[in-house]
Amino acid sequence: MKIDIMTLFPDMCDTVLGESIIGRGVKKGILSFDCLNIRDFTTNKHKSVDDYPYGGAKGMIMQADPIFRCYEHICENSKEKPHLIYMSPKGTVLTQKRALELSRLSHIVILCGHYEGVDQRLLDELEPEEISIGDYVLTGGELPALVLCDTVSRLVSGVLSDDECFTDESHFNGLLEHAQYTRPEIWRGRAVPEVLISGHHANIEKWKKENALSCTKERRPDMIKDVYDKD
Repeated sequence: MKIDIMTLFPDMCDTVLGESIIGRGVKKGILSFDCLNIRDFTTNKHKSVDDYPYGGAKGMIMQADPIFRCYEHICENSKEKPHLIYMSPKGTVLTQKRALELSRLSHIVILCGHYEGVDQRLLDELEPEEISIGDYVLTGGELPALVLCDTVSRLVSGVLSDDECFTDESHFNGLLEHAQYTRPEIWRGRAVPEVLISGHHANIEKWKKENALSCTKERRPDMIKDVYDKD
């Protein structure tokens, strides 16, 4: 999978994408990231990318043309038209289901907004998918873009050691993940549930499912599907 990020802060993105599991995915050749500086596609000597908004308001708006030129450059060097995403608080909130769908694409381009956003005419022209990571506002789209890169990349086949690493996690099957334990068997008087050290695989799986359901009902009842409500 190839992911291009259009940003004003490429170094910020490069630092994160070269680390941990995602970084290992890059070294394996499974993932490829390119962070493009939108300022490199300006046509003015000051490399300015923003201007005051029409209609009067505080803050600055990112201009359409530098972003469009950057996107054109990406498309000209791509074998197929990439899927464009704009990280925006107005977008649809990211879910594990959508992340899994995006992980099956071969090429994604992510636009990071900044200041008070981007010129609406750019969005009307390119019609990106708008995605939010939550109902709050950040100073720029770089952190949301990195969240999207992380959650999508780890679902790409081969990035994690086994698909079970993510199929058994919170949200993948509509539930939160069951509680996890590791050594020592007893810590500050608290013991690991006996069933988990019993070696009885059927009972262990039953406990995991029941614990995941109980946890979801307690913490995120909105996630419970009708089939579980009837149980």
